Amino acid sequence: MRIAVIRGDGIGPEVVDSALRVLKAAAAKYGLTIELHDVEAGDSALSKYGEALPSKYWGIIESSDAILKGPVGESAGDVVVKLRRGLDLYANIRPAKVYPGVKALRDGVDLIIVRENTEDVYVRAEHMLTNDVAVALRVISRRASERIAKVAFELAKARRNKVTIVHKANVLSVTDGLFRTVAREVALKYPGVTVNEMYIDSAVMDMVRRPQDFDIVLTTNLYGDILSDIAAYVTGSIGLAPSANMGDSKAMFEPVHGAAFDIAGKGIANPTATILCISWMLKWWGGKTGNGSYVTAGEAIERSVLNTLSSGKLTPDLGGGLTTNAFTEEVMAHL
Repeated sequence: MRIAVIRGDGIGPEVVDSALRVLKAAAAKYGLTIELHDVEAGDSALSKYGEALPSKYWGIIESSDAILKGPVGESAGDVVVKLRRGLDLYANIRPAKVYPGVKALRDGVDLIIVRENTEDVYVRAEHMLTNDVAVALRVISRRASERIAKVAFELAKARRNKVTIVHKANVLSVTDGLFRTVAREVALKYPGVTVNEMYIDSAVMDMVRRPQDFDIVLTTNLYGDILSDIAAYVTGSIGLAPSANMGDSKAMFEPVHGAAFDIAGKGIANPTATILCISWMLKWWGGKTGNGSYVTAGEAIERSVLNTLSSGKLTPDLGGGLTTNAFTEEVMAHL
């Protein structure tokens, strides 16, 4: 398995290096063949090369099977949007659940936000009409809406058979209206799945008030970005939240959290989300290739993380005292 590794900015190198230590331990234990190829991207790359995602690395990225990406700072848009759109990683999957041993704002939460990943205002078509007026183009297409809706409904079939479509079609009647219409059309092909709809403002409120009622949340790019951060907060910490950007042939895995420059270099960042990204990546690759060793290794890493959290060995953001390194050592011990 060939993996492009983007360490990113801030706490990115710390959490990515922790995850790679776990990956290497699992690879040795389960006989996995792993190739790691470094890609410089982010604020530091922008300063060094004049490009946040230098073009010289694109060949490495395209030839990789998967990408492990750490958080990026102010140049995040230039990195992640280019990767998502350039590789057509159209499905952003962001689970949020309460883990054992973690004090959460709400109990019993286990949901997945399925976010369209290539359109909306994140096409970054912004312009200054005059010195005092800025405009941004929002793009919503039938094709992108249909394929992300299919991802959501397929996931629902494997879980609790419930999809909540989140939009604002009462105001954005053309763009969100199209997204809602297409989602409803796809829903007709899944008669066993219960479907309801919420406006984004109501969904934000209920994500805090009763998040345990959600199963699969299907939404557009910007709304999904906002909702996933809220979901991570109510489950205990954004440091626990992994995510996947999936296309038809390639996938990129990254923590939901940002670069957290305020704690960078202090050795207290929570690497859980990035380690769970490694777990997810291995299970995805094993499922894609039919190689059960990768699935087994991914499941073992996930169990190790859960066992570490359950034992009360926590990082400061969760109320514990473990350093990034100490937490990683605990996870590796459970392997």
